[in-house]
Amino acid sequence: MTCPHHDTSNASASPSATENIVREEKAQLDFSQDMSYGDYLQLDSILEAQKPLSPAHDEMLFIVQHQTSELWMKLMLHELTAAVGNVAADELPSAFKKLARVSKIMEQLVHAWDVLATMTPPEYSAIRPYLSNSSGFQSFQYRCIEFSLGNKNAAMLKPHAHNPARLGMVQAAYEAPSLYDEALRLLARRGIAVPASHTERDWTQAYQAKEAVEQAWLEVYRNPEKYWDLYQLGEELTDLEDAFRLWRFRHVTTVERVIGFKRGTGGTGGVSYLRKMLDVVLFPEIWTLRTQL
Repeated sequence: MTCPHHDTSNASASPSATENIVREEKAQLDFSQDMSYGDYLQLDSILEAQKPLSPAHDEMLFIVQHQTSELWMKLMLHELTAAVGNVAADELPSAFKKLARVSKIMEQLVHAWDVLATMTPPEYSAIRPYLSNSSGFQSFQYRCIEFSLGNKNAAMLKPHAHNPARLGMVQAAYEAPSLYDEALRLLARRGIAVPASHTERDWTQAYQAKEAVEQAWLEVYRNPEKYWDLYQLGEELTDLEDAFRLWRFRHVTTVERVIGFKRGTGGTGGVSYLRKMLDVVLFPEIWTLRTQL
């Protein structure tokens, strides 16, 4: 009978087992042959894209703020474009998922202003001369979002005329039916009385509210059990515009906090221009119908 205190079988096995674990861990940490996290996300390209032009410390904040916003807008356009297609194809469950995601992306963009608002007027003044005429209103992705949501304005094509590829993207969004246009066409396909002036029109024109369209939505909202998915669509649109309004408001207050009432670098009136944008209503009848309920 072997004494347990002198049993060396486990002791002799332990180093071998430990060595195997170490070898496995080393193999798992070696990404020379396989795609790594940085490779997949192309982090070298992304993290080398911040090129401050001024000696000011705070320019990095300004660049990262706007670059990350453009990344979120890229995802927003990806989801929004697909959601418009879903509504056009009567695929509302898929549309709801994407529209909910768009609203959440808007929340991210709203909170991003909190970070930029840490920049004080003197800190911004130190980098402003280096911005030349560059301005956020020149963002082609933002313009595609505005157009996809129905705020059409032919003048906003001009800032992209120097870049044919970008102009083509903005032009396509300008000429296509907006999310709200497709929602109204869906109501009409479901047998709800929507005037032809709002289901077959020149999509390049800014949307004009109409009493008959409010009545169409009222039919949905007064019969939610009968039109449950259309009712839900109305509320998804409400959520989206609610989030968009918050983003616009935070934009105005941040700009006023940082630059006051100076003109924008792109030549706009700055705060005065942004305040006008607060009055733009994307889905007007969705809001006005509430008074009638």
